[in-house]
Amino acid sequence: MSTQPSLSVQLNLAAAGAVVVTHPINLGQGAALQTGIEYALRQPETRYVVTFDSDGQHRVEDAAAMVDLLRADVADVVFGSRFLDGRTSPGLLKKLVLKAAIAFSNATTGVRLTDTHNGLRAFNRAGASALSIKQNRMAHASEIIEQVGKAGLRYVEQPVHILYTDYSRKKGQSLLNSVNILTELLYK
Repeated sequence: MSTQPSLSVQLNLAAAGAVVVTHPINLGQGAALQTGIEYALRQPETRYVVTFDSDGQHRVEDAAAMVDLLRADVADVVFGSRFLDGRTSPGLLKKLVLKAAIAFSNATTGVRLTDTHNGLRAFNRAGASALSIKQNRMAHASEIIEQVGKAGLRYVEQPVHILYTDYSRKKGQSLLNSVNILTELLYK
Protein backbone atom coordinates (compact mmCIF):
# COMPACT_ATOMS: atom_id res chain seq x y z
CA MET A 1 0.00 0.00 0.00
CA SER A 2 1.34 3.35 -0.92
CA THR A 3 0.77 6.37 1.26
CA GLN A 4 -0.38 8.34 -1.80
CA PRO A 5 0.07 6.70 -5.21
CA SER A 6 0.26 9.02 -8.20
CA LEU A 7 -2.77 9.23 -10.45
CA SER A 8 -1.00 7.22 -13.16
CA VAL A 9 -0.16 4.47 -10.65
CA GLN A 10 -3.77 4.48 -9.40
CA LEU A 11 -5.06 4.13 -12.97
CA ASN A 12 -2.62 1.29 -13.73
CA LEU A 13 -3.63 -0.53 -10.56
CA ALA A 14 -7.33 -0.10 -11.31
CA ALA A 15 -6.80 -1.30 -14.90
CA ALA A 16 -5.13 -4.44 -13.51
CA GLY A 17 -8.20 -5.13 -11.38
CA ALA A 18 -6.99 -3.76 -8.05
CA VAL A 19 -9.20 -1.70 -5.80
CA VAL A 20 -7.36 1.53 -4.99
CA VAL A 21 -8.22 3.06 -1.62
CA THR A 22 -6.76 6.50 -0.97
CA HIS A 23 -7.05 9.39 1.45
CA PRO A 24 -7.87 12.87 0.10
CA ILE A 25 -4.56 14.03 1.62
CA ASN A 26 -1.47 12.05 2.57
CA LEU A 27 -1.97 10.97 6.19
CA GLY A 28 1.16 8.81 6.37
CA GLN A 29 2.01 5.16 6.02
CA GLY A 30 0.41 4.00 9.27
CA ALA A 31 -2.92 5.60 8.33
CA ALA A 32 -2.71 4.10 4.83
CA LEU A 33 -2.12 0.64 6.26
CA GLN A 34 -5.00 0.92 8.74
CA THR A 35 -7.39 2.14 6.02
CA GLY A 36 -6.31 -0.65 3.67
CA ILE A 37 -6.64 -3.32 6.36
CA GLU A 38 -10.09 -2.05 7.36
CA TYR A 39 -11.18 -2.10 3.71
CA ALA A 40 -9.87 -5.65 3.23
CA LEU A 41 -11.59 -6.90 6.39
CA ARG A 42 -14.95 -5.49 5.20
CA GLN A 43 -14.73 -7.97 2.29
CA PRO A 44 -16.16 -11.28 3.58
CA GLU A 45 -13.89 -13.35 1.30
CA THR A 46 -10.67 -11.86 2.73
CA ARG A 47 -8.63 -14.57 4.45
CA TYR A 48 -5.18 -12.95 4.40
CA VAL A 49 -3.80 -9.43 4.37
CA VAL A 50 -0.27 -8.60 3.18
CA THR A 51 1.36 -5.25 3.82
CA PHE A 52 4.38 -4.08 1.86
CA ASP A 53 6.19 -0.87 1.08
CA SER A 54 5.38 0.79 -2.24
CA ASP A 55 8.98 1.52 -3.20
CA GLY A 56 9.67 -1.77 -4.96
CA GLN A 57 11.95 -3.18 -2.28
CA HIS A 58 9.81 -6.27 -1.53
CA ARG A 59 9.46 -9.34 -3.72
CA VAL A 60 6.20 -11.08 -4.62
CA GLU A 61 7.82 -14.49 -4.06
CA ASP A 62 8.56 -13.58 -0.44
CA ALA A 63 4.97 -12.42 0.15
CA ALA A 64 3.63 -15.65 -1.39
CA ALA A 65 5.87 -17.76 0.89
CA MET A 66 4.56 -15.84 3.89
CA VAL A 67 0.93 -16.46 2.89
CA ASP A 68 1.77 -20.15 2.46
CA LEU A 69 2.79 -20.22 6.13
CA LEU A 70 -0.57 -18.70 7.07
CA ARG A 71 -2.41 -21.25 4.91
CA ALA A 72 -0.55 -24.00 6.79
CA ASP A 73 -1.84 -22.42 10.04
CA VAL A 74 1.70 -21.99 11.35
CA ALA A 75 0.93 -18.50 12.68
CA ASP A 76 -1.53 -15.60 12.69
CA VAL A 77 1.19 -13.17 11.62
CA VAL A 78 4.31 -13.64 9.50
CA PHE A 79 6.94 -10.92 9.72
CA GLY A 80 9.50 -10.58 6.96
CA SER A 81 13.13 -10.42 8.11
CA ARG A 82 16.08 -9.20 6.08
CA PHE A 83 18.45 -10.55 8.75
CA LEU A 84 17.60 -14.28 8.66
CA ASP A 85 19.78 -15.00 5.65
CA GLY A 86 22.56 -13.24 3.78
CA ARG A 87 20.65 -11.96 0.73
CA THR A 88 20.12 -8.37 1.94
CA SER A 89 22.97 -5.91 2.49
CA PRO A 90 21.65 -2.80 4.24
CA GLY A 91 25.05 -1.21 4.82
CA LEU A 92 26.82 -0.90 8.15
CA LEU A 93 25.27 2.35 9.45
CA LYS A 94 21.74 1.40 8.44
CA LYS A 95 22.23 -2.05 9.96
CA LEU A 96 23.37 -0.49 13.26
CA VAL A 97 20.35 1.84 13.39
CA LEU A 98 17.99 -1.03 12.53
CA LYS A 99 19.59 -3.25 15.18
CA ALA A 100 19.03 -0.48 17.76
CA ALA A 101 15.34 -0.36 16.78
CA ILE A 102 15.17 -4.15 17.07
CA ALA A 103 16.69 -4.09 20.57
CA PHE A 104 14.25 -1.36 21.65
CA SER A 105 11.23 -3.17 20.24
CA ASN A 106 12.22 -6.56 21.67
CA ALA A 107 12.71 -4.98 25.10
CA THR A 108 9.43 -3.05 25.12
CA THR A 109 6.93 -5.33 23.35
CA GLY A 110 7.77 -8.84 24.55
CA VAL A 111 7.75 -9.93 20.89
CA ARG A 112 11.15 -11.23 19.82
CA LEU A 113 12.01 -10.45 16.22
CA THR A 114 15.17 -10.10 14.15
CA ASP A 115 13.74 -7.29 11.98
CA THR A 116 11.19 -4.92 13.47
CA HIS A 117 10.94 -2.34 10.67
CA ASN A 118 10.33 -4.53 7.67
CA GLY A 119 7.19 -3.46 5.80
CA LEU A 120 6.52 -6.94 4.43
CA ARG A 121 4.07 -8.66 6.77
CA ALA A 122 1.26 -11.16 6.30
CA PHE A 123 -1.75 -11.63 8.56
CA ASN A 124 -4.58 -14.11 8.67
CA ARG A 125 -8.01 -12.57 9.24
CA ALA A 126 -7.75 -12.87 13.05
CA GLY A 127 -4.30 -11.28 13.04
CA ALA A 128 -5.38 -8.37 10.86
CA SER A 129 -8.53 -7.87 12.94
CA ALA A 130 -6.42 -7.39 16.09
CA LEU A 131 -4.75 -4.28 14.65
CA SER A 132 -5.74 -0.70 15.36
CA ILE A 133 -2.90 1.42 14.00
CA LYS A 134 -2.83 4.95 15.43
CA GLN A 135 0.76 5.92 14.55
CA ASN A 136 0.46 7.56 11.15
CA ARG A 137 4.17 7.88 10.53
CA MET A 138 6.91 5.24 10.55
CA ALA A 139 6.53 4.24 14.23
CA HIS A 140 3.48 2.22 13.15
CA ALA A 141 5.80 -0.78 12.65
CA SER A 142 6.56 -0.91 16.38
CA GLU A 143 2.89 -0.31 17.18
CA ILE A 144 1.91 -3.33 15.07
CA ILE A 145 4.44 -5.51 16.88
CA GLU A 146 3.19 -4.29 20.26
CA GLN A 147 -0.42 -5.07 19.31
CA VAL A 148 0.55 -8.55 18.08
CA GLY A 149 2.14 -9.22 21.48
CA LYS A 150 -0.76 -7.82 23.50
CA ALA A 151 -3.28 -9.85 21.50
CA GLY A 152 -1.28 -13.04 22.06
CA LEU A 153 -1.15 -13.76 18.34
CA ARG A 154 1.03 -16.56 17.03
CA TYR A 155 3.86 -15.15 14.95
CA VAL A 156 6.87 -16.32 12.98
CA GLU A 157 9.50 -14.67 10.82
CA GLN A 158 10.29 -15.50 7.21
CA PRO A 159 13.55 -14.64 5.46
CA VAL A 160 13.00 -12.00 2.78
CA HIS A 161 15.26 -10.26 0.32
CA ILE A 162 15.05 -6.46 0.49
CA LEU A 163 16.07 -4.77 -2.75
CA TYR A 164 17.75 -1.44 -2.01
CA THR A 165 17.65 0.67 -5.15
CA ASP A 166 18.10 4.36 -5.86
CA TYR A 167 14.30 4.59 -6.09
CA SER A 168 13.68 2.87 -2.74
CA ARG A 169 16.25 5.09 -1.06
CA LYS A 170 14.48 8.18 -2.44
CA LYS A 171 11.14 6.87 -1.17
CA GLY A 172 12.31 6.47 2.42
CA GLN A 173 14.96 3.80 2.77
CA SER A 174 17.71 6.24 3.60
CA LEU A 175 19.76 6.17 6.78
CA LEU A 176 18.09 9.42 7.85
CA ASN A 177 14.71 7.71 7.69
CA SER A 178 16.00 5.00 10.03
CA VAL A 179 17.08 7.68 12.50
CA ASN A 180 13.62 9.29 12.21
CA ILE A 181 12.03 5.95 13.12
CA LEU A 182 14.15 5.73 16.27
CA THR A 183 13.19 9.29 17.20
CA GLU A 184 9.49 8.53 16.73
CA LEU A 185 9.81 5.44 18.90
CA LEU A 186 11.40 7.34 21.72
CA TYR A 187 8.85 10.16 21.65
CA LYS A 188 5.60 8.34 20.86
